[in-house]
Parts: sequence; structure tokens; C-alpha cells
Amino acid sequence: MRNSNTKRGLNTPWMVAAILFALFLPGITALEFPVYRMQQYSLEGHTYGCKSAQVSAESRTPEAEILTRRCVLMRISEFSEERWSQVLAQSVAAVLILVPPDTPDVLPGPLQGFVDQEMSFLRNETLFPIYFAVEDKALLEMYRETRAVSLSLRSASAWEVLLGMVMGSGFQMTTSEVQSKPLSHSTITTLEGQLMGDGGDAAELPTIVIVAHYDSFGAAPYLSYGGDSNGSGVTVLLEMVRLFHLLYSDPRTQPRYNMMFALTGGGKFNYHGSKRWIDEHLDRFETSVLHENVAFILCLDTLASGDSLHLHVSRPPPEGTAQWEFMRQLQLISQSPLFPGLNFSLIHKKINLGESLLAWEHEQFSLRRLPAFTISRLNSHKSGLRSSILDTRSRVDTGRLRRNTQVLCEALARVLYPETRKESLEKLQIFQGELAIDEERQAAILDWLVSQPRAVQLMDRTHHFLSTMEHLFRRHLIDVRRHVFKPDEKQPEFVFYDQMKQTMTSHRVKPAVFDLFMAIVIGAYLGLLYHAVQNFSPAYNKFIRLVTKQKKK
Repeated sequence: MRNSNTKRGLNTPWMVAAILFALFLPGITALEFPVYRMQQYSLEGHTYGCKSAQVSAESRTPEAEILTRRCVLMRISEFSEERWSQVLAQSVAAVLILVPPDTPDVLPGPLQGFVDQEMSFLRNETLFPIYFAVEDKALLEMYRETRAVSLSLRSASAWEVLLGMVMGSGFQMTTSEVQSKPLSHSTITTLEGQLMGDGGDAAELPTIVIVAHYDSFGAAPYLSYGGDSNGSGVTVLLEMVRLFHLLYSDPRTQPRYNMMFALTGGGKFNYHGSKRWIDEHLDRFETSVLHENVAFILCLDTLASGDSLHLHVSRPPPEGTAQWEFMRQLQLISQSPLFPGLNFSLIHKKINLGESLLAWEHEQFSLRRLPAFTISRLNSHKSGLRSSILDTRSRVDTGRLRRNTQVLCEALARVLYPETRKESLEKLQIFQGELAIDEERQAAILDWLVSQPRAVQLMDRTHHFLSTMEHLFRRHLIDVRRHVFKPDEKQPEFVFYDQMKQTMTSHRVKPAVFDLFMAIVIGAYLGLLYHAVQNFSPAYNKFIRLVTKQKKK
């Protein structure tokens, strides 16, 4: 009889342990979501960005004091330089940064702080993987639970810390075990097309070249939409193509200038598409508009907000040249009552040959002694929004984009048609009526541009963006060409890497100390039960004697 009771008692502890385990451990859940790895590339022999891609670590937020070998969850809306320094100071396993789905027009402090630091992420080599994910309800819930655990681990009370370690739930973050490798067929594409002026031999006419780089840039290629930089530049160029095509199509308004338009790739990679395009024209082609009589080259960059236009030059244009005349017309037009509140300035900055990266696109042309400048709303190339994943559609003001387009078109027209300079803009405004800037069309183009990431490593020669741009060029321009540039096989100028987009899985887990705690609880319970079973007979006999004694009394 005793043996039977003992067997029944030995089964009971495991049943109780299972109940305790179920009470302490929440239901195990898994969440899968897309994540986007930080840039990884090599440029001119220098390596930049994130070298690693594999993640397998438990989650923590910066509130935890110890982040070693943890996957740190951060929100851009709570970003600070202090927090980021805390992450860099420890040997973290990985970082997952949550990006807000919408960017406000005016960036609050944390978002602006992230933009200011984003360039430093990209210009340095990072050994641990950094991923980005767009916030949603499930991710925010996971973040809040992880943050609660992290806060409990830094409590002033040792008991609260122990309780947090035991009771808190964490998340095991994992990605695939595939490491990144170089893309084998990387290319950079540049498109060009022309409008021929009126003259006996159009090839001898001076040429004005309008250039805009089309690629976007940010910490993560798949989140780089480039609304202002440089979706606005591409939008302005396409509207110029349409309007000047109308002027050149009518023999009565065909000027004695040629025009060339170019959409260049690799603008965010030291303007490599422009460099190779210039080299091809000057070194390989026997006859080229860049060889002959170039009036000036105007580069368009970041033109969709603000009330200032800055003309960036490497050397001041000589008086009497077409380049100088365009600058003068910009000054006059910006002072017109038609554009109140618009400010214009000339910014002269010499090319710093000691820097590995050029400041503006026109510098690639200036290095080959071609007259060039860049027009931008920014007064400095160091602005973080030129290379940020927060440069989204909300950063673009289509009203200001239309205004800046009209200012540039009017200034260009007064260079093309010298007779128009005799009248003020109020008396002779060219781009109105049928030639008016189409703001709705610009908004539609911009919406389409920012609906897709335009990081250059995502755009091979068959990409639909390039096909669409080439189609638009062929509708309005002649001699449209596509130039595809590949890196040198022996000493590649640029190298891009894969694994830029992955799926991350988060599993709800208990910390390792929870297993130890449960082992102690179960061991103590079994010990007490064993002690009770072993001493049951003497205790029972003593109890019987006491009961019998009481009955006799």
C-alpha cells in the first residue's frame, strides 16, 4: 500500500511543475516581418556601411544597461546621439531600427538627430548588422514588451531586477544564415537626349546641358525614396524637356542654341555615372557636344522646398559668358514681384582634391574644365536630408517645386533668346498659357518617383524606371542614348552587395535565468515532497497516538 502511494506521489510533482511552467511562461508566439539592411558597398577601394548580415540574438532596448551580444531595438522617433553612443560602446550582436511609416513636414528633434547622424552611419564601416523595419502595430507591441523588460533590468531594487529577469519575456531575433556577397553584374546607367537649335550647321551652335542624377540614397537602399534629393531634380528636368521641346518644335521660336538633357546614375556614389559619361564623351567620341562649344552645364539638385535658390560654382563665371548671363538672369528674376520671398545667392566653393568624395555634381565637369554649376535650395552639400531614408514624399512642396521650375525656365529662356532681356519679367513672361508649368503633371511624376526605392544598386539596365525615362526622352528629344557603365574587372571602382532585404523572425522566449529559477523551484518542491513522504509514517503514528490519548481522556 505504501509503495502504491509513493508512485502516485512521484507523478504529482511533474504535474505541478507543468502547471507552474504554464503560469509563468506566456504563450510562445512568432512574428515574421521584412527588414532592410544598411548599405554595404565599396567605392574607389574604400569599404563603407554594414559588413554583416546574420542576426541571432535576444532583443533589448537601450534602457538596459548591458547590451552585449543583444539585438538592440530602437525607434527613430526616440533617437538620440547619447543612445547611439551607448550602442556603439558595447559589443552588440545587431541593431534593429524602427522607422515611422510617415515623415512629418517639420522634423522633430529625434528625427532631425537621426538625419544628422545618418551620414556617419554610411561613411564608416560597421561590423555588426544594422537593419531597419517600418513600424506597424505588431512591431510596436514587441518593442514595448522588450522595453519593459529592459527597464526592469536596471531597477534600483535588486529584488525588482531579479523579478524582472525571471518574469520578463524577451524575443529571439533571427535572420537567415546567408552572408552577403558582391553583386556580380553591377551597372550604372546614364541617359541623354538632345534638342537641335536653328542654324545652318546645328553642330556648331553652343550647347546648354541640363543634368540631374536620378538615384536616391539613405541608410537602407530599400527605404531610400529620395523625394527631394533628387526626385525634385528629375521632375524639374522632365518638365524642362517637355516645355523646351515645344519651343524647339516651332521654327519661329527655335533658338540658336542646342540643348542636351542627361539623367545620370551613381549620383550618390561620387557622381560616378557623370564621371564615366564625361570620360566617354571626351576620351572616346571623336565628335561630341562636350568636345565642341559648351555654353554651360546646369546640374539640378534638391529643389522642392524652402524659399532660397543657391547657385554653387567651383569658379566664378567670367563676365559676358552665357554662364554669367544665366546667373544674372536668376538674380533679376528672383527679385521680381512675381516671386515674392524668393532669395538667390551665388556660393563659390573650390574643389577640395584632398577629399575622396565630391560635394556637388558640377565638380565632375569642372575637373575636366567644363563650365558647370549646381542649382539647389540647399546652401551646403553637408545637409543630412540629401542622403536620408526620411527624405520622403512629405518633404516635397509641389507649389515651391513649380515656382523653382518656372524661375529656372525663365532664366534659361532669356539666355536662349537675347531679345527678351530688354523687357522685365512682369512685361514678358514666357512660360504661361500653353507653356505654363504643369504642377499636376509634376506632382504625378513625383508621386511615381517616390513610390519606389531608387538606390542605384537596385537598378540594373532592365529596371522599369530606366525604361520609362527613356520612353519620355524619346517622346521629346532626338539622338537619345543609353550609356551603361560596368566596374573594371581588375580594379572595380564600385562594388555593391546583396542581402539588402531579408525576413526577420522574432520568437518569444524566457531568459536563461528563468530555466534556473524553475529548476530551483521544482527541485525544492520535489525535496519537500520527498521529505514529507519519507516522514509520513512516523508522523502518522504520532498523530494516531495523540488522537487515541485524547479519546481515553
